[in-house]
Amino acid sequence: MKRIVLALLLASPAAVAETDEKTGLEIAPGWKQVRAHCGGCHSHALVTGQRADRETWLDIIRWMQETQNLWQFEPAVEDEILDYLAANYGPRQAYR
Repeated sequence: MKRIVLALLLASPAAVAETDEKTGLEIAPGWKQVRAHCGGCHSHALVTGQRADRETWLDIIRWMQETQNLWQFEPAVEDEILDYLAANYGPRQAYR
C-alpha cells in the first residue's frame, strides 16, 4: 500500500512541476504573463505564498487596480493570468 501511495504522489503534477529558479513560479501555461505583470510591482513570493480560487484572485486583481494603481489588462491576458493562478495557486485540499 505504501508503494502505491508513493507512486501516486510521484506521478502527480505537483510532484513533477517545474519551477522557475528566478521567480519561484510554477512553469505552466500563463506563467510568463504572471511573471511580467505581477512581478512589476511586487515580489513573486506574494503570488507563490497565497492560495485562492479564480474568483478570489480576480477580487485581488480588482483591489490592486482600484487601490494600488495596477493597470487594466486586456481581457485575454487577464483570463490567462487568472487561469494560471487558479490552476497553480488555487486552494489546497484540507488534509488531516
